[in-house]
This record gives sequence, C-alpha cells and structure tokens, in this order.
Amino acid sequence: MRNDLYSLPTDGASFRQFCGGNLGGENETCVKFAQLPGTESAYVLTDSKPEGAGREVRFTAAELDAFVIGYAAERGLRL
Repeated sequence: MRNDLYSLPTDGASFRQFCGGNLGGENETCVKFAQLPGTESAYVLTDSKPEGAGREVRFTAAELDAFVIGYAAERGLRL
C-alpha cells in the first residue's frame, strides 16, 4: 500500500452511513465510511453535513482500530 493514503482515489468506494444526532432532520448527522478501493487496509471517513462536504480523513486499519478501541474505552462502551 502507498504511504500517502490521500493519493488513493475514492472512485467506486462503497460508503456506509452511521447516523445519529438529529435523526430525521433535513441535515442528518452521519459519518460515511468506506474501504479505499484496491486496498485491504485503508479507509476513508467523510461527514454528511453540508458544512463538512468535501472533507475527509483517511486511516490505515491499524490506526482506525486504535481509534475505535480508545474511543470505546473512554466512553465506557463495550465492543
């Protein structure tokens, strides 16, 4: 995998949405998540809100796993 995740295209990525917040509102608050096409361990996250349009962050699987585990622990959530 390339070192620069931001150089990888998102064309053909299958985004899934994880929503919460103002459910049912016209500006639903969702995080969109997809594996970067052609990779086994690189992911992109985007924001569904209009003010977040066009912004994204990209992570390797190891980076994303570390975030999820740390976030869950801080929030007292169980995986």
